[in-house]
Amino acid sequence: MRGVALLALAAIAAPAGAQTIVESDRIDAVSVTLYRDPAGDQDRIEPGWPSGYALITETRTIGVPAGRSVIRFAGVSQGMMPETAIVTGLPRRVDEKNRDARLLSPAALIDAYLKRRVTIRRTNRKTGRTTEGEAVIQSGPGGGVLLTTAEGVEALGCSGLPESLSFPGVPADLSAKPTLSVVTDSAAPATATVQLSYLAQGFDWGADYVAQVSEDGTTLDLFAWMTIANGGSQGFAGARTQAVAGAPNKEAAQRLPEGPPPELHLQCWPMDITSTHPRWWVERPPPPEPVAESQGEASDIVVTAGRRTRSSMEMASPVAVVMAQQEELGDLKLYRIPEPVTLAALSRKQVAMIDRHKIRFERVYTAAFDESDYADEAEAESESAALVLRTENRAANGLGLALPAGRVALFEAAGDASLLVAESRLKDRAVGEEVEIGAGESSDVRYRIVPRRASEERKSYAVRVTNARATPETFELTIPYRIASAKGALIERKGQKVWRVTVPANGSATFDFAVKLESAREAAATRLIRRAG
Repeated sequence: MRGVALLALAAIAAPAGAQTIVESDRIDAVSVTLYRDPAGDQDRIEPGWPSGYALITETRTIGVPAGRSVIRFAGVSQGMMPETAIVTGLPRRVDEKNRDARLLSPAALIDAYLKRRVTIRRTNRKTGRTTEGEAVIQSGPGGGVLLTTAEGVEALGCSGLPESLSFPGVPADLSAKPTLSVVTDSAAPATATVQLSYLAQGFDWGADYVAQVSEDGTTLDLFAWMTIANGGSQGFAGARTQAVAGAPNKEAAQRLPEGPPPELHLQCWPMDITSTHPRWWVERPPPPEPVAESQGEASDIVVTAGRRTRSSMEMASPVAVVMAQQEELGDLKLYRIPEPVTLAALSRKQVAMIDRHKIRFERVYTAAFDESDYADEAEAESESAALVLRTENRAANGLGLALPAGRVALFEAAGDASLLVAESRLKDRAVGEEVEIGAGESSDVRYRIVPRRASEERKSYAVRVTNARATPETFELTIPYRIASAKGALIERKGQKVWRVTVPANGSATFDFAVKLESAREAAATRLIRRAG
C-alpha cells in the first residue's frame, strides 16, 4: 500500500502530459530455462562469460498510473537481449522498450561526470585537517583520471595526499542493477500482474558424469550432475529452473559486453619515496570467488543430502535427494528441477539429473590404423591399445534414456577405496545408440603393425596383438581404407572395416592385410583438407 500511495503522489505532482516513472524491483516469481550454445563446446562451460543463453520469465505486480508512464524493470539479467523482450499484462500495449545497459560503478560514475564539476576532498597527513575544493574531470578512467583544480591539472591519486571525489548525484542513465524500461499508456490507475519474458546471454549448462565400475568388472553405476552457470551480475532467487538438451534453431545474435562493469584503476608515477606510499607497489589481490548460496560455502554441492567437497572419493559415491526430471520437448529433451533453486550471480550450481545402476557393458581394446604412420618398413614399436567400455543405450542394459553431452569421470574399486582411472567425453546419445566411455590406455594389451611388401597398387601389413592379462580380451583394429586382401574375417562398424578378435589370456593374435595405395593417398589428402578447414 505504501508503494501505491507514493505512486499516486508522484502522479499528482507530475505536470499534465509528463511521463511518470514507475520503479519495479520486486520479482514475484521467475522461471529460467537454460540452453547450450549449439555452435560451442557441448561438454565445457566457459569460465568467465558462458556461451549459452537462457529464456527468463518474470512475474511482477506493478501499480500503473493513469496516462503515459515509464516502467523500469530493475534486476533483469545482465546479458538480456532487449529485442526479444515481451511484456504482457499491462492495461495497454507497450509503445517503447529500452535496455539501460550502463551500470552504476566508480568507473561509470567518473565517466558520466566527464567535463563536469565535482568536489575533491583531501586530508592533510600531518594535521589531519580535511579540505574541499572544486575540480573538473578532464579524462575518464580509461586513460587515468585527470582533474583541473585551482592549482592546475593533476592526476587523481598522485598528489601525495589522501583524496576522494564527491558527486552531486547519480545520473539518471546509471542503474544500480541491469534495467529494462518500457513506455506505456493507461486510461486509469490500475494494479497489474505483468509477465516479462526475454532471452539472455551469459548462461550455460552441462552434464558431468560419474561412472563407478563394479568389483566384478561387468557392470557400472552412472550418475550425472547438471551443472548450471550464471555469468551475469544479477541473481535469481527461488527460480523454477529447467535445461534443454539438443540444438534448437537459433540465429546468432550480437553479443553484449561481457562480465561486470569495468573497475577504476588509478595508476601513476609516485611523487614521493616508496616507503611513504607502499600501495603503489603492492598488487591488488584478486576478488574472492563468488559463493553459490548465501548460507553455504563455495564447496557445497546443492540439492543433495548434505555438504560434500568435490574430491574423487566423494564424487565416486554421490547421493541425491532431488533429481531433475527428464521430459520430452518435441525432438529435444527437457530436464526440469522439481524444486525452486537460487541462481546466484557469477555462480555455478549442481543438481542431480541421472542415476542408473548395474549397467551392463563390454570391455573392448581399440586401435585405429593410419597408413601415414608406417611410411617405411622399419620395425615398428608396440603401442598401447585404448580401452573403452561399450554398451547400447537401452533399458535392457540398464539405461534407456537420453544422455546429454558431457565429461565422464571413471572410477574403479581398489580395496576399500574408489579411485579415478580415466576422464573422457561423452557426446549426445539418444535411446538405442551405442555409448562408449573412454577408460584410458592399457599397458597390458598392446599391438604392433609392421609394414611388409609394397607395390604401386597395394601395401601389406602384419599385425600382432599381445594380452598380458589373466582373462581373454576383445581387441578391435579399425582400418579406414579400401582393403585389397585380408587373412582373417572383417566386420563393419560405422561404415568402416574392423578386425575384431578375442585375444587369449597371456596370449597373442596375428592378422595380415593389404590396402590399396590409391585409397590410402586419397584418405590422407582428405584428412589434410579437413585439418586445414
